[in-house]
Amino acid sequence: MKRTKVVDALACTDFGTDVTVMGWVRTHRSSKAVDFVALNDGSTIKNIQIVVDPAKFDEDTLKQVTTGASIRAAGKLVESQGAGQTVEIQCEDLEVFGGCGSDYPMQKKGQSFEYMRQYAHLRLRTNTFGAVMRIRHNMAIAIHQYFHEHGFYYFHTPLITASDAEGAGDMFQVTTMDLKNVPATEDGKVDFSDDFFGKRTSLTVSGQLEGELGATALGQIYTFGPTFRAENSNTPRHLAEFWMIEPEIAFIDLDDLMDLEEDFIKHCVKWALDNCQDDLAFLNQMVDKHLLERLHHVLEEEFVRLPYTEGIRILEEAQKNGQKFEFPVNWGMDLASEHERFLVEHHFKRPVIMTGYPKDIKAFYMKINDDGKTVQGTDVLFPQIGEIIGGSVREENYDKLLGEIKRRDIPMKDMWWYLDTRRFGTCPHGGFGLGFERLILFVTGMQNIRDVIPFPRTPKSAEF
Repeated sequence: MKRTKVVDALACTDFGTDVTVMGWVRTHRSSKAVDFVALNDGSTIKNIQIVVDPAKFDEDTLKQVTTGASIRAAGKLVESQGAGQTVEIQCEDLEVFGGCGSDYPMQKKGQSFEYMRQYAHLRLRTNTFGAVMRIRHNMAIAIHQYFHEHGFYYFHTPLITASDAEGAGDMFQVTTMDLKNVPATEDGKVDFSDDFFGKRTSLTVSGQLEGELGATALGQIYTFGPTFRAENSNTPRHLAEFWMIEPEIAFIDLDDLMDLEEDFIKHCVKWALDNCQDDLAFLNQMVDKHLLERLHHVLEEEFVRLPYTEGIRILEEAQKNGQKFEFPVNWGMDLASEHERFLVEHHFKRPVIMTGYPKDIKAFYMKINDDGKTVQGTDVLFPQIGEIIGGSVREENYDKLLGEIKRRDIPMKDMWWYLDTRRFGTCPHGGFGLGFERLILFVTGMQNIRDVIPFPRTPKSAEF
């Protein structure tokens, strides 16, 4: 018989129909008269109840139906007599594909998320991680749909690059050289001439620079792919491998860019509320009691447009009035998460788009304002998260961009092709980057970024 997904079986009201479901056992309650098996196949947060008459089945078979076991159950779909579900299956045939012993790490008990990170290959089968991964899928669909409907082209930028888009230097090097016998030049430096690409290359930290090339040809593009940073940060907000969404748009100004950022992220939140109701309800109950309230609040409120200088003034005033910050506030500093969250969660009580940052704390490619001190950067600050989007209008003037590259001692050998876009048909343009995992953190209410990606990559951790 053809398999029916649990999500479809639960929605069916054609009682008396023969159905076959397959999945993994959540619970098995036994008695002399009747057994109840809760089965889940990953298609929904909800389980379907299998009602088993133990007299009809071999005792050894029923003993194998334990938490985590994979089974096939066939029988009549009937209206449920118990509370909590509308349908159940009166089992007529039962097959165990794979049993689970008492040492199964995901037993039905309250394990911590930290414990479950040791078993990332199995934690996906739990209710919480099933909900997170279904929402992650839906957010990817929402992103592609938004950009497609708004006339953007999906543009694939390289994962291997010879340039550092952020200027941070924390990059994973890519090489085919024998690390036990690394060739050196006469002055003692690594000789990359015989390496695969003939030069030093790394895994990308961003597709932005190449994305700008696409925008100056196609008008507006977006990238959506993995990025890598070799930053030795063991925090709940950092990963070494994560996914980024980076739209780039020709002929856009600062106001239009901020409008796009707000509209885009509201679209994603609304998509989650419209398409992930069961999973969000579960997470609202089990993980974060204020999750749904916060998601609706983001949709209902306009984002504040806040100049950096005004934000610093607000933070300094709060400091004078007794607000304690771990990092003292002063003009010119890069705001810490505690400052960003104070502005969003306590002062304005809604998302904030901060602009006009000091140029020295932002990337070389951001357009410098007429004051010569600040840039047309945009950071979208969210409750619980802090910065969720970082963007800017890009400097389109060749001489100004070249001057900033020289001032920061960025190697020209990596920048010639990027500068060509300012030499040949330059135009005003801008874009932003959204860390996909930070979006998932916000939408799910999870507290650690390691818990919203299937297999987290962090310092000293590359399992699975």
